[in-house]
Amino acid sequence: MPLSTAGRERTVFGTFADTLGMERLRESLHDAPIIDKDGYDYLVHPISNGVPSLDPKLLREVTVGVMRAADLDVDKIVAPEAMGIHIATAVSLQTDIPLVVIRKRAYGLEGEVALHQETGYSESEMYINDIEDGDRVLIVDDLLSTGGTLAAICNALDDIGAEITDIVVALRKVGDSALDDTDYEATSLLDITVDDNGVTIHD
Repeated sequence: MPLSTAGRERTVFGTFADTLGMERLRESLHDAPIIDKDGYDYLVHPISNGVPSLDPKLLREVTVGVMRAADLDVDKIVAPEAMGIHIATAVSLQTDIPLVVIRKRAYGLEGEVALHQETGYSESEMYINDIEDGDRVLIVDDLLSTGGTLAAICNALDDIGAEITDIVVALRKVGDSALDDTDYEATSLLDITVDDNGVTIHD
């Protein structure tokens, strides 16, 4: 059965760690490798990369955290390919809210909307299907870093006429992001900084 959302607490700004603890997520960050991608400190972590292997207990903790943090009074959950999918799928299974994945390939379906997204280390086209004018949507993703992907998605959803009720990410890198240039803010389970010395968690 879906988990009840009755009585859930919500933090509009900042992180949700103070109400849930996120102990497994915290511990998993301490040993996470950092690699250099053309001068960009890239975090390799089970939640954001699927490697090393993702412990089901960690995914469960993140899923419950997202459910407690999010506004679940929505028509659809939206997640970008690829690493938002496993979290959003778990939330969809527990809430019975339909899931729409924003893909990196076009299908040519009626109403398909293309968008261009740029991150700190890549850029690509993405495609939205099955989101309609008036849909209330929750965006779920693994990591907010440069914000290029989420900003592009928000702008495209605005153009469609969807109502973005909430954005929840598992991890957010502290600092400016492209999402700052939109009308939206994201709630994170943990805020972090990443450098060649490792990961620092900010409470």
